[in-house]
Amino acid sequence: MPSHAPTNPLQDHLHSQLNAPLRVHVERVVRDYFSALGEDMPTDLYDLILREVELPLLTVTLEQTRGNQSKCAQILGLNRGTLRKKLKTYDLMS
Repeated sequence: MPSHAPTNPLQDHLHSQLNAPLRVHVERVVRDYFSALGEDMPTDLYDLILREVELPLLTVTLEQTRGNQSKCAQILGLNRGTLRKKLKTYDLMS
């Protein structure tokens, strides 16, 4: 029987949170956003969230592909022309 190191409940909780599906993290952030607004109601929330997610998605994927736009487009499931248009929109063209 393999020997396991003693577990730390806090570390176990953090590990399970890091392995949660992306949608779980997004849901938490959206709930926190509504909570922070209190009684105020946002407008154009869909577009706001897309803009807020798209920039880091593009940035990190470009970093992971070392700036290779073809690989980046493939990973994102975009055609290269669409990717280039988005990179221009966010001033990410090198």
